[in-house]
Amino acid sequence: MSFEPKNLLFLCTGNSARSLVAEAVLNDHGAGRFRASSAGSQPRGEPHPVAIETLAEAGYETQSLRSKSWDEFADDAAPALDIVITLCDSAASEACPVWPGAPITVHWGLPDPATETEPQACRRAFAATLAAVEQAVTELTDLPLEQMSATGLKVCLDAIGQHISPPHPNE
Repeated sequence: MSFEPKNLLFLCTGNSARSLVAEAVLNDHGAGRFRASSAGSQPRGEPHPVAIETLAEAGYETQSLRSKSWDEFADDAAPALDIVITLCDSAASEACPVWPGAPITVHWGLPDPATETEPQACRRAFAATLAAVEQAVTELTDLPLEQMSATGLKVCLDAIGQHISPPHPNE
């Protein structure tokens, strides 16, 4: 029996930091089991430079990352989504489009590392975000997807979201 990779979309309002980090990490760690994308309701138009720097320093591919609108994924021609995960509170509270494929939707709240204005604090915040995303993605990729019902998967994804939290950037 073959397993079809899950299409997963990470959402944030600006799609320049957290969601791009999550896209890169899941495409690396979940290769063959997941196809991750990211988008925003009000995309900033370009990735945050410290997000790209942090990912590149950790060895993740960054060339394909771009800030894009969630409209690209709400079109009937878009691939059917299996899972949609919001990473910021504002995106979680927005009225999302009706996604093709009626995906599982969950929220994994993370603070926005891009709000840090001092360069060292910003780098620490992005490093903390990357660590939190790597932890959550590890838990996600450890799930026995091939054996799980949609309901069971939603329960597990919600549980991951309940305890995802980056360490304090100064720790």
